[in-house]
Amino acid sequence: MTALLGHNFINGGRSAHGGVSLQSLDATTGEALPLSFMEATRDEVDAAAVAAGNAYPAYRLTSAAQRALFLDAIADELDALGDEFIAMVCRETALPAPRIQAERARTSGQMRLFASVMRRGDFYGARIDRALPDRQPLPRLDMRQYHIGLGPVAVFGASNFPLAFSTAGGDTAAALAAGCPVVFKAHPGHMATAEWAALAIIRAAERTGMPAGVFNMIYGGSVGAWLVQHPAIKAVGFTGSLRGGRALCDMAAARPEPIPVFAEMSSINPMLMLPEALKVRGEKIAAELAASVVLGGGQFCTKPGLVLGIRSPEFSHFLDKLASLIDNHAPHTLLNAGGLCNFADGLKRLADHPGLHHRGGQSQQGGQAFAQVYEADVELLLNGDELLQHEVFGPMLVVVTVADSSQLQAAVQSLQGQLTASLIAEPADLQAFAHLVPLLEHKAGRLLVNSYPTGVEVCDAMVHGGPYPATSDARGTSVGTLAINRFMRPICFQNYPDSLLPDALKDANPLGISRLVDGAASREALIRS
Repeated sequence: MTALLGHNFINGGRSAHGGVSLQSLDATTGEALPLSFMEATRDEVDAAAVAAGNAYPAYRLTSAAQRALFLDAIADELDALGDEFIAMVCRETALPAPRIQAERARTSGQMRLFASVMRRGDFYGARIDRALPDRQPLPRLDMRQYHIGLGPVAVFGASNFPLAFSTAGGDTAAALAAGCPVVFKAHPGHMATAEWAALAIIRAAERTGMPAGVFNMIYGGSVGAWLVQHPAIKAVGFTGSLRGGRALCDMAAARPEPIPVFAEMSSINPMLMLPEALKVRGEKIAAELAASVVLGGGQFCTKPGLVLGIRSPEFSHFLDKLASLIDNHAPHTLLNAGGLCNFADGLKRLADHPGLHHRGGQSQQGGQAFAQVYEADVELLLNGDELLQHEVFGPMLVVVTVADSSQLQAAVQSLQGQLTASLIAEPADLQAFAHLVPLLEHKAGRLLVNSYPTGVEVCDAMVHGGPYPATSDARGTSVGTLAINRFMRPICFQNYPDSLLPDALKDANPLGISRLVDGAASREALIRS
C-alpha cells in the first residue's frame, strides 16, 4: 500500500503547517476514506508561489530538448502507476476502471505530444526580418521575434477529469512546455488521486534535473484566492463553473499587476437536427444523441445540452424516441455529493419554469442521477431567458422546436458563446443551411458535422475553447498543442548581434526549427515538411 502523506508539495519538499484537516470521500458511499490532507496556510501558499518564481529564471532557460525529456519522464511515471492507483481514483470519483485507464493514457499521451512539439520547435513562433540597409526612404534594422514563458502559472484542477484536466493535465502540461513553473491547487473531490500524480511529476523532475519549485501543489479552498492574488503568479489556468471562473477573472483583473486567466467555464453545446437527416435516420440519431448525453454521467463540459430542430412529423418522432431512450436509461453515480445537489437544483429550476415541460426521464431518487429531457418554448431562447442557456452539469438536455428555417437562424443568433456546435445533416441539408455556418463560427470554438462533441481529441488542430461564457478568452484552447501558446508572450530582438540571440533565432539555426524569414517559410521548414 502506497503511503500518502496528505501534505502540500512546495519547492521539491512536503509541508504541513496548517491545522485544518481535509477528508477524502468515497464517491459511491459517501464514507470517509482513511486519508486526510492538510489545507495550506497563507504562508504555505506564499512559499509555493515564491518557489515557482525562484524556479522560473532557470526553468525558462532550459532547452526545448530538456523540457521534452521532462514531459516524457512525467508520462512514463504516470503510465507506471499500478492497479492500486486506479482503484483509488475509482473510489474518489465513482468512475469505472476502464474510463480511468483510458484517461491516464490520454494524460500521458498529451505529455508525449507536447514533448514532440518541443522537439520540432514551432511553439517558439520564430520570425525573422533581416536588415534592409538600402531600403528607401529609410533602412530597416534586423528584427527577430520568438516566444517565452510568461512566468509561474496557477492551475486549478477540474472535478470531472481527475487526470486529464487535473494535476498532470492539460494546463499543467502546457505551462511546463512553455517554460513556466506551476503551482497546482488540488481539487477537493480527488485529493488522493492528486497526490499520486504530483509524486509522479516530482519523480520526473528529479530524474531530469529540473529546478526545485518547477512544480508545487497545495490543498484547500480559500487558498485559490490567495494564489491568484500572489504577485509571483503571472497567469491562471482554470476548468470549472462559470461562477468560479468569473470570480478568478475579476480577482486577477483587480490585482496591481493584472494577469490573464484562461478559464473554461460553461457551455450547453447546441446540436442542430436538420430535416433531411431526420427523415433518413431519425431513430439512429436519437440513439446516438442519448448515448452522448449520458456518457460519463453527463459530466463532460462538451455534453450536448440543447437540441434545435424545425417542427415536422420527423422531428416529433425523433423527440419521442429520444424521450423513450432517456426514460429507460440506468441512473448514474455522479462524481460527488455536491455534484448531485447541483444537478438536482438545476432540474428543479427547469421544472419550476412555466415555459418548459418534462419530456423524459425518471424521477430523481436515492443517491444517483437519472437522465432527463425537457422541452422549452422557442420564445424563451429568442428572448434571452438565462435559464435556457445555463449549463446543468449532468445527464440532461433541453429540446427546442422552431417553426422554420428563419426561426432556426434567429435561435442560433440568440446563443451565447459555446465550446462546440454541431450539425446533424445530410448533403442536401448542408447546402440548404450553409448560411448557418458563419453564424456558428461566431458562437463556438469547435464546429462538428454528423458527430457528437463528447470526446475531445488531443492533437494539433483541436480547439477546446470558445467565446464567453464558454471561456474567458476565445483566442486560446485548453486542449491540443496550441494550448502551450496561452502561457507564452512574444519578444522582439532589434539589431542584436547573433551571439546574443537565443538559439531559435540565430542565423545558423542550431535547433533546426521552422521559422518565418523575411515573410516566407525558412529553408529548414521546407525541408522538414
